[in-house]
Amino acid sequence: MQLFIDTNILLSFYSLNQDDLDELNKLIQAIDKQQITLLLTDQVVDEFNRNREQRIDGAIKSLRTQTFNPQFPQLCEDYPEIDILREALKHYEQAHGSLTKKILADIKTKTLTADRIIQSLFSLGKKFVPTPTTLDRARLRMGIGNPPGKNNSLGDAINWECLLDQVSEHEDLYFVTGDKDYCSPLNDDEFSEFLLTEWYNKKQTKIYFYKRLSSFCKEQFPEITLATVRDKEFLIRDLVNSQSIANTQAAIAQLSYYSKVTAAKLI
Repeated sequence: MQLFIDTNILLSFYSLNQDDLDELNKLIQAIDKQQITLLLTDQVVDEFNRNREQRIDGAIKSLRTQTFNPQFPQLCEDYPEIDILREALKHYEQAHGSLTKKILADIKTKTLTADRIIQSLFSLGKKFVPTPTTLDRARLRMGIGNPPGKNNSLGDAINWECLLDQVSEHEDLYFVTGDKDYCSPLNDDEFSEFLLTEWYNKKQTKIYFYKRLSSFCKEQFPEITLATVRDKEFLIRDLVNSQSIANTQAAIAQLSYYSKVTAAKLI
């Protein structure tokens, strides 16, 4: 089985809880046992390294900026509980400072749990290096307006051309990305028909498309039981961006399986 995981999915690991990250070790084992061939490109690795700190900063921003500074009116001074509260506040500030310091140290040394998992994936993956011809084709693809990719951005085009050039023929590709540049303009739950046709014409194989790694695992490796944090985020995004009643109803129906969706996440 050939599996490609796009950069945006790898960066989402920093939003996963510990249970999710533990489950991802099963994915690493499957790759190590050659049940899965993980396909990597230099572009994915470079893009991940460029965006890692920004993604982590977004994940811990609330922790770093968090303050707890309650004001006690003068009349509280007559009560012994005020000393207990001030002592608790001091312990909170010490623990908050210690936690922040440790996390920032682990970020710098790349020893977060998510970092260790991603580095394992990078070490086990089959890496594709773009050739000058690959880069020329990517530039041509962007120049004539063929998907994937945004204006003046070669990244997706480089990934696609690397896969076209170097992936083994006669074996289906499992493609995981949350990037709409690979999706059908009619339905972003489906892969681009243009790209599917191009792939089949060259490889004579199929692409199986997943917007979330949890969806891939649920269908192909059910023993890997990823939780629903990222699923909820994608579903909420789909709901917010929905432009049809059908898509709205579909997103609401899927979100109904989750017990807690806060109003803040819909903003």
